[in-house]
Amino acid sequence: MKTLVVFLLLMNVSQHALTMLLEVNKGVESVLLPCQYSGIIPEINPIVMWTRYDLNPKSVHLQREGGDDLGEQNQHYRGRTSMRPDALDTGDFSLTLRNPELTDSGNYTCSLADIKEELRWTDIQLEVKDQQVEVKVEEGSESVLLPCKTKPDLPEDTRVEWTRSDLELLLVHVYSNGDHIKNQDGVYRDRTRMNEDLLKTGDLSLTLKYPTERDSGGYICTIYRDKDILRQKVVLQVKEPFPSWATALLVLLVLLVVSGGLLFHFRQYFMSVYKVEADSEVEPVLLPCKTTVCLPKDAKVEWKIGSYTKVHVYQNGSDQPEEQDKNYKGLTKMKRNLPGDLSLTLKHPTDTNTYTCTVYSREGNILMEKQVELKVRVPQVEVDSGVESVQLPFNTTLHLPEDAKVEWKVNVGNNFYTVHVYKNGSDHLEDQLQFFRDRTKMNEDLLKTGDLSLTLKYPTDDDRGIYTCTVYSREGNILLKRKVELKVRVCQVEVEEGAESVQLPFKTTQNLPEDAEVEWKRIKPEPSLIVHVYKNGSDQPEEQHQVYRDRTKMNKDLLKTGDLSLTLKHPTERNSGEYECVVVSKNIWIRYKSVQLKVKGRVQVQDQTGDIRNRSIK
Repeated sequence: MKTLVVFLLLMNVSQHALTMLLEVNKGVESVLLPCQYSGIIPEINPIVMWTRYDLNPKSVHLQREGGDDLGEQNQHYRGRTSMRPDALDTGDFSLTLRNPELTDSGNYTCSLADIKEELRWTDIQLEVKDQQVEVKVEEGSESVLLPCKTKPDLPEDTRVEWTRSDLELLLVHVYSNGDHIKNQDGVYRDRTRMNEDLLKTGDLSLTLKYPTERDSGGYICTIYRDKDILRQKVVLQVKEPFPSWATALLVLLVLLVVSGGLLFHFRQYFMSVYKVEADSEVEPVLLPCKTTVCLPKDAKVEWKIGSYTKVHVYQNGSDQPEEQDKNYKGLTKMKRNLPGDLSLTLKHPTDTNTYTCTVYSREGNILMEKQVELKVRVPQVEVDSGVESVQLPFNTTLHLPEDAKVEWKVNVGNNFYTVHVYKNGSDHLEDQLQFFRDRTKMNEDLLKTGDLSLTLKYPTDDDRGIYTCTVYSREGNILLKRKVELKVRVCQVEVEEGAESVQLPFKTTQNLPEDAEVEWKRIKPEPSLIVHVYKNGSDQPEEQHQVYRDRTKMNKDLLKTGDLSLTLKHPTERNSGEYECVVVSKNIWIRYKSVQLKVKGRVQVQDQTGDIRNRSIK
């Protein structure tokens, strides 16, 4: 889950960085900080580093040949950054920053380094703005204007992209030396227009013709000006007018309906979006899509997520699996009851998504479109940090083949890490993340019993996340899939000022590597302070902060016993805060735990007899 950064001796720093301005509005889902490298990648220990030198620690994201190395990542960016796994192979060092905040504004540096040298390749000035424009229009209007303005007299090679990204990236309109609508999404074909002389005026607003309710959402105006990238967000809300005759009919129905059943069906008739809720343990789930309109026999039916992920395709009287996304092969089924019922059965639902059912004519025109919002409830397991083990449950009655593969993974910041793998009758842990080494266990004869539960030993708050168990056939097809969310409560320790000592508990697996280093820190309130260090078989008092000098103690044979608890002598109120213990082996972060310590202060109160007594502050 975490890895520790190797401290490099960086010499002969090259200053070839290109400065770029990147503007984005607060509230967008993510922003991409571009960094394309075309030089030679070092053969020994190449490292891509994203840094902000105004922060401490300065590391925003770091990637080695073996993957991301986030041990020294600034906590402000935890779980919000990602890079391409093949960055060092492709030269695409771009960084994705999710949910940008105002405090993310600053100068970011993209560098490539090895043991001897650091090449500072790109500097990006990111500005996160706390503003967005909201536009409202009524369905049936001839057009609506989505505003986007910048400085006039833009360079001739300026490129402008209008996209919609609230579900999945849709290309709405492109201007680059003239309008380019070849790759424009079909939904917006012949419906968009930009102003003439837009480069001179700086008015990059987009006119959208005949807006409908399905056009509602967030639109991004992206301006590529020289090296700079500027973004502005517009939120469009298209209100569907309610006909007067429908209002009168609704009033009449309310007066006549005794039960709520008829009113419910009437409401569903007018709704363009169905909402379906399901538990991930329940399978399968039906995504409804029905119509009373007579559709042609050669109509094409597509179920999609967003604009590109095809969940199911039906045409010419049969399914078209070759057009289906690989993650949904074998998991979908249509009733095949054209023209009326186009509902889709989805096996093993695990993710909350919006599914769109679209019917096309032979010429490619949209005849009908409906959306289904599927909300999948993920079961939760909650435990206290410090328990000996926790079980992530997964039981099935399905008969599983003997050559099936069972894989548990955890999702951290949109990256999936291997937790446990079972195949060919035994565990296969060579790809297991080091953080979980010796901490996971699955039952024997799990394919026969159907009990695919995972036992995780000594869970800490850093194990929190959504775990996915996937069962594959020998051919690689998904047979089963289940998610479980693990919540681990942070360890809370309270003590009264004046106590002789207090213990910050941390127990984990026995027989840790002999080269393991253990470091206790107080990370909050800032600044971070080193409390205790153990390495090379002994304590290292010269490395601890003077506030804790001669006041800390750890157990003997701590690596053998796995008891990494810290004893703090004579705790005072100013020792209150968040402490973390990190265990490192071969520069890899293998164990972690945080403890919240609260030291309750005492005041002296004089009673009526004149005696002075200590009284605790509650």
